[in-house]
Amino acid sequence: MSVKKYIATLLIGSQLLSACTTEFLEVTPKGTNLEANYYRNQTEAFNGLVAAYDVVGWQGGGYVTKVGAMNAASDDHYAGGGGPNDISDFQVISNYTLTPDRGPQGELWRKGFSGIFRANTILSKLPGVPMDETLKKRYTAEGKFLRAYFYFDLVRLFKNIPLFTKPVEASQMYNVEQAAPTEVYAQIEKDLKEALADLPATVPVATEGGRATQGAAHALLGKVYLQQEKFTEAASEFALVNGTPGGSNQYGYKLLNNFSDLWKVTNKYNSESIFEIAYTNTSAGNWNCVACTEGNLLNILVGPRGYRSLKSDAPDYVSGWSFLVVTPDLFNAMHYDPRLNSTIANLDSLEKNGIAGYEKGYMNTGYFLEKFAGRNSFKWTGAGNMELNFPQNMYEIRLADTYLLEAEALVRGGGDLKRAATLLNAVRNRAYKSTTGNIAATLDNIIKERRLELAGEGHRWFDLVRWKIAPQVLGSRGFQAGKHEILPIPLLEMDNTKIQQSKEWGGTK
Repeated sequence: MSVKKYIATLLIGSQLLSACTTEFLEVTPKGTNLEANYYRNQTEAFNGLVAAYDVVGWQGGGYVTKVGAMNAASDDHYAGGGGPNDISDFQVISNYTLTPDRGPQGELWRKGFSGIFRANTILSKLPGVPMDETLKKRYTAEGKFLRAYFYFDLVRLFKNIPLFTKPVEASQMYNVEQAAPTEVYAQIEKDLKEALADLPATVPVATEGGRATQGAAHALLGKVYLQQEKFTEAASEFALVNGTPGGSNQYGYKLLNNFSDLWKVTNKYNSESIFEIAYTNTSAGNWNCVACTEGNLLNILVGPRGYRSLKSDAPDYVSGWSFLVVTPDLFNAMHYDPRLNSTIANLDSLEKNGIAGYEKGYMNTGYFLEKFAGRNSFKWTGAGNMELNFPQNMYEIRLADTYLLEAEALVRGGGDLKRAATLLNAVRNRAYKSTTGNIAATLDNIIKERRLELAGEGHRWFDLVRWKIAPQVLGSRGFQAGKHEILPIPLLEMDNTKIQQSKEWGGTK
Protein backbone atom coordinates (compact mmCIF):
# COMPACT_ATOMS: atom_id res chain seq x y z
CA MET A 1 0.00 0.00 0.00
CA SER A 2 1.50 3.37 -0.98
CA VAL A 3 2.01 6.00 1.70
CA LYS A 4 -0.88 8.18 0.54
CA LYS A 5 -3.43 5.40 0.90
CA TYR A 6 -3.05 5.51 4.66
CA ILE A 7 -3.89 9.19 4.98
CA ALA A 8 -7.66 9.11 4.82
CA THR A 9 -7.89 6.85 7.86
CA LEU A 10 -5.24 8.47 10.05
CA LEU A 11 -6.15 10.69 12.96
CA ILE A 12 -2.55 11.37 13.84
CA GLY A 13 -2.10 13.88 11.00
CA SER A 14 -4.66 16.24 12.47
CA GLN A 15 -3.46 15.53 16.00
CA LEU A 16 0.08 16.70 15.30
CA LEU A 17 -0.83 19.93 13.56
CA SER A 18 -3.89 21.28 11.83
CA ALA A 19 -2.93 22.34 8.31
CA CYS A 20 -6.24 24.10 7.79
CA THR A 21 -6.45 26.51 10.67
CA THR A 22 -3.22 27.08 12.61
CA GLU A 23 -0.28 29.37 12.09
CA PHE A 24 3.19 27.96 12.69
CA LEU A 25 3.81 30.04 15.79
CA GLU A 26 0.91 29.41 18.12
CA VAL A 27 1.25 29.36 21.87
CA THR A 28 -0.58 26.05 22.04
CA PRO A 29 -0.39 24.19 18.72
CA LYS A 30 -3.51 22.19 18.10
CA GLY A 31 -3.04 18.59 19.12
CA THR A 32 0.08 18.95 21.27
CA ASN A 33 -1.53 17.24 24.24
CA LEU A 34 -2.99 14.49 22.08
CA GLU A 35 0.33 13.48 20.53
CA ALA A 36 2.08 13.33 23.93
CA ASN A 37 0.50 9.92 24.60
CA TYR A 38 1.05 8.58 21.10
CA TYR A 39 3.95 6.50 19.68
CA ARG A 40 3.41 3.54 21.98
CA ASN A 41 4.24 0.89 19.39
CA GLN A 42 5.43 0.27 15.85
CA THR A 43 2.03 0.93 14.29
CA GLU A 44 1.72 4.32 15.94
CA ALA A 45 5.31 5.19 14.95
CA PHE A 46 4.46 4.38 11.34
CA ASN A 47 1.35 6.53 11.52
CA GLY A 48 3.45 9.44 12.76
CA LEU A 49 5.86 8.94 9.87
CA VAL A 50 2.98 8.95 7.39
CA ALA A 51 1.76 12.21 8.93
CA ALA A 52 5.12 13.78 8.07
CA TYR A 53 4.98 12.42 4.51
CA ASP A 54 1.50 13.84 4.13
CA VAL A 55 2.85 17.40 4.21
CA VAL A 56 4.92 16.76 1.07
CA GLY A 57 1.71 16.98 -0.93
CA TRP A 58 0.40 20.03 0.98
CA GLN A 59 -2.40 21.95 -0.73
CA GLY A 60 -3.61 25.04 1.05
CA GLY A 61 -7.22 25.98 1.61
CA GLY A 62 -6.66 28.83 -0.86
CA TYR A 63 -5.56 26.32 -3.53
CA VAL A 64 -1.90 27.24 -3.07
CA THR A 65 0.69 24.60 -3.86
CA LYS A 66 4.42 24.99 -4.37
CA VAL A 67 4.16 24.04 -8.04
CA GLY A 68 1.23 26.37 -8.62
CA ALA A 69 2.86 29.35 -6.90
CA MET A 70 6.21 28.87 -8.60
CA ASN A 71 4.58 28.43 -12.00
CA ALA A 72 2.69 31.68 -11.51
CA ALA A 73 5.96 33.42 -10.58
CA SER A 74 7.78 32.22 -13.70
CA ASP A 75 7.92 33.54 -17.26
CA ASP A 76 6.18 30.40 -18.53
CA HIS A 77 2.77 31.17 -17.01
CA TYR A 78 0.38 33.92 -16.06
CA ALA A 79 -1.79 33.51 -12.98
CA GLY A 80 -4.97 33.37 -15.08
CA GLY A 81 -8.24 32.30 -13.50
CA GLY A 82 -11.51 34.19 -13.62
CA GLY A 83 -10.26 37.70 -12.88
CA PRO A 84 -7.47 39.81 -11.36
CA ASN A 85 -8.50 38.87 -7.82
CA ASP A 86 -9.11 35.16 -8.42
CA ILE A 87 -6.73 33.25 -6.09
CA SER A 88 -4.96 36.49 -5.30
CA ASP A 89 -1.92 34.60 -3.99
CA PHE A 90 -1.21 33.52 -7.57
CA GLN A 91 -1.97 36.96 -8.97
CA VAL A 92 0.38 38.94 -6.74
CA ILE A 93 3.33 36.61 -7.22
CA SER A 94 2.72 36.53 -10.97
CA ASN A 95 2.94 40.32 -11.29
CA TYR A 96 5.32 40.82 -8.33
CA THR A 97 3.01 42.98 -6.25
CA LEU A 98 3.22 40.62 -3.28
CA THR A 99 3.79 42.10 0.17
CA PRO A 100 4.50 40.46 3.55
CA ASP A 101 0.74 40.14 4.12
CA ARG A 102 -0.31 39.29 0.53
CA GLY A 103 0.97 36.34 -1.43
CA PRO A 104 1.53 32.58 -1.29
CA GLN A 105 4.36 32.83 1.24
CA GLY A 106 2.06 32.23 4.22
CA GLU A 107 0.94 28.88 2.86
CA LEU A 108 4.46 27.87 1.79
CA TRP A 109 5.85 28.82 5.20
CA ARG A 110 3.12 26.82 6.95
CA LYS A 111 3.79 23.82 4.74
CA GLY A 112 7.51 23.81 5.49
CA PHE A 113 7.26 24.21 9.24
CA SER A 114 4.30 21.85 9.54
CA GLY A 115 6.47 19.21 7.87
CA ILE A 116 9.41 20.01 10.13
CA PHE A 117 7.21 19.91 13.23
CA ARG A 118 5.99 16.45 12.28
CA ALA A 119 9.45 15.20 11.28
CA ASN A 120 10.96 16.44 14.53
CA THR A 121 8.16 14.85 16.53
CA ILE A 122 8.65 11.40 15.01
CA LEU A 123 12.44 11.69 15.34
CA SER A 124 12.15 12.62 19.02
CA LYS A 125 9.72 9.80 19.78
CA LEU A 126 11.33 6.93 17.89
CA PRO A 127 14.13 6.17 20.41
CA GLY A 128 11.52 5.24 23.02
CA VAL A 129 9.24 3.15 20.80
CA PRO A 130 9.44 -0.63 21.39
CA MET A 131 9.79 -1.95 17.84
CA ASP A 132 12.11 -3.74 15.45
CA GLU A 133 15.45 -1.90 15.55
CA THR A 134 16.19 -2.21 11.85
CA LEU A 135 12.81 -0.77 11.01
CA LYS A 136 13.35 1.97 13.58
CA LYS A 137 16.56 2.96 11.80
CA ARG A 138 14.69 3.18 8.52
CA TYR A 139 11.94 5.35 10.03
CA THR A 140 14.63 7.60 11.52
CA ALA A 141 16.32 7.91 8.15
CA GLU A 142 13.01 8.80 6.49
CA GLY A 143 12.34 11.43 9.16
CA LYS A 144 15.72 13.02 8.50
CA PHE A 145 15.17 12.93 4.74
CA LEU A 146 11.82 14.67 5.16
CA ARG A 147 13.23 17.29 7.51
CA ALA A 148 15.95 18.02 4.94
CA TYR A 149 13.37 18.19 2.16
CA PHE A 150 11.22 20.74 4.00
CA TYR A 151 14.19 22.83 5.06
CA PHE A 152 15.58 22.96 1.52
CA ASP A 153 12.37 24.49 0.22
CA LEU A 154 12.20 26.93 3.13
CA VAL A 155 15.78 28.17 2.92
CA ARG A 156 15.71 28.76 -0.82
CA LEU A 157 12.29 30.42 -0.66
CA PHE A 158 12.86 32.60 2.43
CA LYS A 159 16.61 32.47 3.21
CA ASN A 160 16.21 33.67 6.81
CA ILE A 161 14.37 31.00 8.77
CA PRO A 162 14.40 29.39 12.23
CA LEU A 163 16.26 26.10 12.53
CA PHE A 164 14.70 23.40 14.72
CA THR A 165 16.07 19.90 15.18
CA LYS A 166 13.69 18.93 17.97
CA PRO A 167 10.12 19.82 18.96
CA VAL A 168 9.72 23.31 20.38
CA GLU A 169 8.00 23.74 23.70
CA ALA A 170 4.89 25.88 23.47
CA SER A 171 6.34 28.30 26.04
CA GLN A 172 9.36 28.90 23.79
CA MET A 173 7.66 29.42 20.46
CA TYR A 174 7.65 33.18 20.69
CA ASN A 175 11.37 33.25 21.47
CA VAL A 176 12.58 31.47 18.35
CA GLU A 177 15.12 33.28 16.22
CA GLN A 178 16.34 32.83 12.66
CA ALA A 179 19.51 30.96 11.80
CA ALA A 180 22.12 31.88 9.22
CA PRO A 181 21.38 30.18 5.87
CA THR A 182 24.77 28.44 6.07
CA GLU A 183 23.65 26.75 9.29
CA VAL A 184 20.44 25.56 7.66
CA TYR A 185 22.29 24.15 4.66
CA ALA A 186 24.76 22.41 6.95
CA GLN A 187 21.88 20.75 8.82
CA ILE A 188 20.25 19.68 5.55
CA GLU A 189 23.50 18.09 4.37
CA LYS A 190 23.97 16.38 7.73
CA ASP A 191 20.46 14.95 7.73
CA LEU A 192 20.75 13.57 4.21
CA LYS A 193 24.19 12.03 4.77
CA GLU A 194 23.02 10.35 7.98
CA ALA A 195 19.84 9.13 6.31
CA LEU A 196 21.59 7.40 3.42
CA ALA A 197 22.91 4.47 5.42
CA ASP A 198 19.48 3.29 6.53
CA LEU A 199 17.27 4.19 3.57
CA PRO A 200 16.41 1.32 1.21
CA ALA A 201 18.04 1.28 -2.21
CA THR A 202 14.64 0.67 -3.77
CA VAL A 203 11.08 0.14 -2.57
CA PRO A 204 8.28 -2.06 -3.92
CA VAL A 205 6.15 0.58 -5.58
CA ALA A 206 2.93 -1.38 -5.23
CA THR A 207 3.18 -1.28 -1.45
CA GLU A 208 5.60 1.55 -0.62
CA GLY A 209 5.49 3.95 -3.57
CA GLY A 210 6.28 7.51 -2.51
CA ARG A 211 8.64 6.64 0.36
CA ALA A 212 12.21 7.95 0.46
CA THR A 213 15.05 5.89 -0.99
CA GLN A 214 18.81 6.21 -1.26
CA GLY A 215 18.39 7.52 -4.81
CA ALA A 216 16.02 10.24 -3.66
CA ALA A 217 18.45 11.26 -0.89
CA HIS A 218 21.41 11.44 -3.28
CA ALA A 219 19.32 13.46 -5.75
CA LEU A 220 18.13 15.89 -3.07
CA LEU A 221 21.66 16.26 -1.71
CA GLY A 222 22.87 17.01 -5.24
CA LYS A 223 20.26 19.78 -5.50
CA VAL A 224 21.33 21.18 -2.13
CA TYR A 225 24.98 21.27 -3.24
CA LEU A 226 24.13 22.84 -6.59
CA GLN A 227 22.07 25.57 -4.92
CA GLN A 228 25.21 26.49 -2.96
CA GLU A 229 27.38 26.28 -6.10
CA LYS A 230 29.31 23.31 -4.73
CA PHE A 231 29.58 21.98 -8.25
CA THR A 232 31.97 19.07 -7.74
CA GLU A 233 29.99 17.67 -4.83
CA ALA A 234 26.71 18.16 -6.71
CA ALA A 235 27.96 16.35 -9.80
CA SER A 236 29.16 13.43 -7.67
CA GLU A 237 25.78 13.02 -5.99
CA PHE A 238 23.86 13.21 -9.26
CA ALA A 239 26.24 10.73 -10.89
CA LEU A 240 25.31 8.15 -8.25
CA VAL A 241 21.67 8.55 -9.29
CA ASN A 242 22.17 8.87 -13.03
CA GLY A 243 24.73 6.12 -13.67
CA THR A 244 25.36 5.64 -17.38
CA PRO A 245 23.33 8.32 -19.20
CA GLY A 246 20.57 6.67 -21.16
CA GLY A 247 21.57 3.33 -19.70
CA SER A 248 21.82 1.64 -16.34
CA ASN A 249 22.34 2.83 -12.78
CA GLN A 250 22.47 1.21 -9.38
CA TYR A 251 18.90 2.13 -8.46
CA GLY A 252 17.15 0.96 -11.60
CA TYR A 253 16.12 4.40 -12.84
CA LYS A 254 15.62 4.72 -16.57
CA LEU A 255 14.26 7.40 -18.89
CA LEU A 256 10.92 6.33 -20.33
CA ASN A 257 11.05 5.74 -24.07
CA ASN A 258 8.26 8.22 -24.73
CA PHE A 259 7.98 11.63 -23.07
CA SER A 260 4.19 11.47 -23.35
CA ASP A 261 4.07 8.38 -21.13
CA LEU A 262 5.18 10.48 -18.17
CA TRP A 263 1.75 12.12 -18.05
CA LYS A 264 -0.43 9.02 -18.14
CA VAL A 265 -2.30 9.12 -14.85
CA THR A 266 -2.00 5.36 -14.38
CA ASN A 267 1.78 5.37 -14.92
CA LYS A 268 2.66 6.06 -11.31
CA TYR A 269 6.09 5.38 -9.78
CA ASN A 270 7.59 4.55 -13.16
CA SER A 271 11.29 4.02 -13.86
CA GLU A 272 11.93 7.76 -14.29
CA SER A 273 10.40 8.70 -10.94
CA ILE A 274 12.88 9.38 -8.12
CA PHE A 275 10.62 11.11 -5.58
CA GLU A 276 6.92 11.37 -6.31
CA ILE A 277 4.00 13.08 -4.60
CA ALA A 278 0.99 10.80 -4.46
CA TYR A 279 -2.62 11.87 -4.90
CA THR A 280 -5.77 9.80 -4.82
CA ASN A 281 -9.46 10.09 -5.70
CA THR A 282 -10.56 8.01 -2.73
CA SER A 283 -10.47 10.66 0.02
CA ALA A 284 -13.95 11.99 -0.88
CA GLY A 285 -12.67 15.55 -0.65
CA ASN A 286 -15.42 18.19 -0.52
CA TRP A 287 -15.86 21.94 -0.25
CA ASN A 288 -16.10 21.83 3.54
CA CYS A 289 -12.30 21.57 3.72
CA VAL A 290 -10.46 22.01 0.44
CA ALA A 291 -7.09 21.59 2.17
CA CYS A 292 -8.18 18.19 3.50
CA THR A 293 -8.55 16.52 0.11
CA GLU A 294 -5.99 14.01 -1.10
CA GLY A 295 -6.89 14.73 -4.73
CA ASN A 296 -4.65 16.80 -7.03
CA LEU A 297 -6.01 20.36 -7.19
CA LEU A 298 -3.85 21.35 -10.16
CA ASN A 299 -5.93 19.09 -12.41
CA ILE A 300 -8.97 21.33 -12.03
CA LEU A 301 -7.03 24.59 -11.68
CA VAL A 302 -5.26 24.47 -15.04
CA GLY A 303 -8.05 23.13 -17.25
CA PRO A 304 -9.75 25.43 -19.80
CA ARG A 305 -12.72 27.30 -18.37
CA GLY A 306 -16.14 26.48 -19.84
CA TYR A 307 -14.69 23.76 -22.05
CA ARG A 308 -17.06 22.05 -24.49
CA SER A 309 -16.29 19.55 -27.21
CA LEU A 310 -17.81 20.27 -30.63
CA LYS A 311 -16.61 17.20 -32.49
CA SER A 312 -16.25 13.57 -31.54
CA ASP A 313 -12.46 13.70 -31.79
CA ALA A 314 -12.13 16.67 -29.41
CA PRO A 315 -9.96 16.16 -26.33
CA ASP A 316 -11.93 15.08 -23.26
CA TYR A 317 -10.87 17.92 -20.95
CA VAL A 318 -12.95 18.57 -17.88
CA SER A 319 -14.07 22.20 -17.74
CA GLY A 320 -11.55 23.75 -15.38
CA TRP A 321 -10.70 27.13 -13.92
CA SER A 322 -8.09 28.40 -16.44
CA PHE A 323 -5.30 29.16 -13.99
CA LEU A 324 -1.59 29.16 -14.82
CA VAL A 325 -2.19 29.74 -18.53
CA VAL A 326 0.89 29.22 -20.66
CA THR A 327 2.58 32.35 -21.96
CA PRO A 328 3.04 32.92 -25.71
CA ASP A 329 6.79 33.02 -25.03
CA LEU A 330 6.83 29.41 -23.80
CA PHE A 331 4.54 28.30 -26.62
CA ASN A 332 6.83 29.90 -29.20
CA ALA A 333 9.88 28.32 -27.58
CA MET A 334 8.23 24.89 -27.83
CA HIS A 335 6.38 25.35 -31.11
CA TYR A 336 8.48 22.89 -33.08
CA ASP A 337 9.59 20.71 -30.19
CA PRO A 338 8.22 17.13 -30.08
CA ARG A 339 7.18 17.66 -26.45
CA LEU A 340 4.76 20.44 -27.34
CA ASN A 341 1.52 18.46 -27.53
CA SER A 342 2.22 16.66 -24.25
CA THR A 343 3.01 19.94 -22.51
CA ILE A 344 0.68 22.61 -23.91
CA ALA A 345 -3.00 22.37 -24.85
CA ASN A 346 -3.65 24.75 -27.76
CA LEU A 347 -7.29 25.67 -27.20
CA ASP A 348 -6.98 28.59 -29.57
CA SER A 349 -6.28 26.15 -32.44
CA LEU A 350 -9.05 23.79 -31.37
CA GLU A 351 -11.54 26.65 -31.38
CA LYS A 352 -10.42 28.03 -34.74
CA ASN A 353 -10.86 24.60 -36.28
CA GLY A 354 -14.33 24.09 -34.79
CA ILE A 355 -13.19 21.14 -32.68
CA ALA A 356 -13.88 22.59 -29.23
CA GLY A 357 -14.88 25.81 -27.50
CA TYR A 358 -14.04 27.44 -24.19
CA GLU A 359 -14.55 30.62 -22.18
CA LYS A 360 -11.75 33.17 -22.17
CA GLY A 361 -10.49 33.55 -18.64
CA TYR A 362 -8.28 36.24 -17.18
CA MET A 363 -5.10 36.89 -19.20
CA ASN A 364 -6.18 34.22 -21.64
CA THR A 365 -3.53 33.20 -24.16
CA GLY A 366 -5.30 30.22 -25.67
CA TYR A 367 -2.62 27.93 -24.23
CA PHE A 368 -3.09 25.67 -21.20
CA LEU A 369 -0.95 23.23 -19.24
CA GLU A 370 -1.64 19.90 -20.92
CA LYS A 371 0.50 17.92 -18.48
CA PHE A 372 -1.97 18.43 -15.65
CA ALA A 373 -5.27 19.35 -17.28
CA GLY A 374 -8.08 17.21 -15.83
CA ARG A 375 -9.74 14.74 -18.18
CA ASN A 376 -13.09 13.01 -18.20
CA SER A 377 -11.20 9.75 -18.64
CA PHE A 378 -9.93 10.00 -15.06
CA LYS A 379 -12.66 12.16 -13.54
CA TRP A 380 -13.93 10.97 -10.16
CA THR A 381 -17.61 10.03 -10.00
CA GLY A 382 -17.79 8.76 -6.42
CA ALA A 383 -18.27 10.48 -3.07
CA GLY A 384 -17.07 14.03 -2.61
CA ASN A 385 -16.71 16.78 -5.20
CA MET A 386 -15.31 15.85 -8.59
CA GLU A 387 -13.13 18.98 -8.75
CA LEU A 388 -11.23 18.00 -5.60
CA ASN A 389 -10.58 14.35 -6.35
CA PHE A 390 -8.29 13.97 -9.32
CA PRO A 391 -5.71 11.22 -8.84
CA GLN A 392 -2.69 12.36 -10.90
CA ASN A 393 0.63 12.11 -9.05
CA MET A 394 3.33 14.80 -9.33
CA TYR A 395 7.06 14.30 -9.87
CA GLU A 396 9.07 16.08 -7.20
CA ILE A 397 12.30 14.70 -8.69
CA ARG A 398 12.57 12.71 -11.89
CA LEU A 399 15.53 11.34 -13.85
CA ALA A 400 15.51 13.88 -16.70
CA ASP A 401 15.73 16.58 -14.02
CA THR A 402 18.80 15.01 -12.40
CA TYR A 403 20.44 14.35 -15.80
CA LEU A 404 20.22 18.04 -16.61
CA LEU A 405 21.29 19.12 -13.14
CA GLU A 406 24.40 16.95 -13.29
CA ALA A 407 25.18 18.39 -16.72
CA GLU A 408 24.79 21.88 -15.24
CA ALA A 409 27.08 21.08 -12.32
CA LEU A 410 29.73 19.71 -14.69
CA VAL A 411 29.57 22.69 -17.05
CA ARG A 412 29.54 25.35 -14.33
CA GLY A 413 32.18 23.54 -12.28
CA GLY A 414 34.60 22.82 -15.10
CA GLY A 415 33.98 19.08 -15.01
CA ASP A 416 33.73 16.36 -17.63
CA LEU A 417 32.09 18.10 -20.61
CA LYS A 418 31.84 14.86 -22.55
CA ARG A 419 29.68 13.33 -19.83
CA ALA A 420 27.71 16.56 -19.55
CA ALA A 421 26.94 16.41 -23.27
CA THR A 422 25.91 12.77 -23.00
CA LEU A 423 23.49 13.61 -20.17
CA LEU A 424 22.04 16.60 -22.01
CA ASN A 425 21.56 14.72 -25.25
CA ALA A 426 20.02 11.70 -23.54
CA VAL A 427 17.13 13.94 -22.50
CA ARG A 428 16.94 15.80 -25.79
CA ASN A 429 17.20 12.69 -27.96
CA ARG A 430 14.44 10.98 -25.99
CA ALA A 431 12.17 13.73 -27.32
CA TYR A 432 13.62 13.97 -30.82
CA LYS A 433 14.30 10.25 -31.24
CA SER A 434 17.88 11.11 -32.20
CA THR A 435 16.82 12.71 -35.49
CA THR A 436 18.59 16.05 -35.06
CA GLY A 437 22.06 15.09 -33.86
CA ASN A 438 23.75 16.01 -30.61
CA ILE A 439 24.27 19.49 -29.22
CA ALA A 440 27.14 20.86 -27.17
CA ALA A 441 27.13 20.93 -23.39
CA THR A 442 26.85 24.67 -22.78
CA LEU A 443 24.96 26.42 -20.04
CA ASP A 444 22.73 28.11 -22.62
CA ASN A 445 21.76 24.73 -24.09
CA ILE A 446 21.07 23.32 -20.63
CA ILE A 447 18.94 26.35 -19.75
CA LYS A 448 16.90 25.84 -22.92
CA GLU A 449 16.54 22.10 -22.39
CA ARG A 450 15.39 22.41 -18.79
CA ARG A 451 12.71 24.85 -19.88
CA LEU A 452 11.37 22.56 -22.60
CA GLU A 453 11.63 19.31 -20.66
CA LEU A 454 10.32 20.48 -17.28
CA ALA A 455 7.77 23.13 -18.29
CA GLY A 456 4.94 23.51 -15.80
CA GLU A 457 6.53 21.28 -13.15
CA GLY A 458 7.47 24.09 -10.78
CA HIS A 459 11.22 24.24 -11.51
CA ARG A 460 11.53 27.28 -13.78
CA TRP A 461 11.48 30.04 -11.12
CA PHE A 462 14.02 28.24 -8.94
CA ASP A 463 16.19 27.71 -12.03
CA LEU A 464 16.09 31.39 -13.04
CA VAL A 465 17.06 32.47 -9.53
CA ARG A 466 19.87 29.89 -9.32
CA TRP A 467 21.25 31.00 -12.70
CA LYS A 468 21.00 34.65 -11.55
CA ILE A 469 19.05 35.62 -14.66
CA ALA A 470 15.65 36.14 -13.01
CA PRO A 471 15.89 39.97 -13.12
CA GLN A 472 16.44 40.06 -16.88
CA VAL A 473 13.87 37.37 -17.66
CA LEU A 474 11.19 38.54 -15.22
CA GLY A 475 11.90 42.25 -15.07
CA SER A 476 8.96 43.07 -17.32
CA ARG A 477 6.69 41.30 -14.84
CA GLY A 478 7.89 43.49 -11.96
CA PHE A 479 10.72 41.35 -10.60
CA GLN A 480 13.26 43.51 -8.74
CA ALA A 481 16.86 42.36 -8.45
CA GLY A 482 17.99 42.01 -4.86
CA LYS A 483 14.44 41.59 -3.59
CA HIS A 484 12.34 39.04 -5.39
CA GLU A 485 14.93 36.24 -5.33
CA ILE A 486 13.27 35.30 -2.04
CA LEU A 487 9.78 35.64 -0.61
CA PRO A 488 8.98 37.94 2.31
CA ILE A 489 8.62 36.46 5.77
CA PRO A 490 4.83 36.26 6.32
CA LEU A 491 3.63 39.19 8.37
CA LEU A 492 1.77 37.03 10.89
CA GLU A 493 4.97 35.14 11.74
CA MET A 494 6.59 38.36 13.01
CA ASP A 495 3.78 39.46 15.30
CA ASN A 496 5.00 39.24 18.91
CA THR A 497 7.97 37.05 17.97
CA LYS A 498 11.70 37.54 17.50
CA ILE A 499 11.47 36.66 13.82
CA GLN A 500 12.58 39.61 11.69
CA GLN A 501 11.85 40.52 8.09
CA SER A 502 14.63 39.93 5.57
CA LYS A 503 16.66 42.95 4.48
CA GLU A 504 15.59 42.35 0.91
CA TRP A 505 12.07 43.16 2.02
CA GLY A 506 12.91 46.21 4.14
CA GLY A 507 13.70 44.36 7.35
CA THR A 508 16.83 44.04 9.46
CA LYS A 509 17.64 40.32 9.13
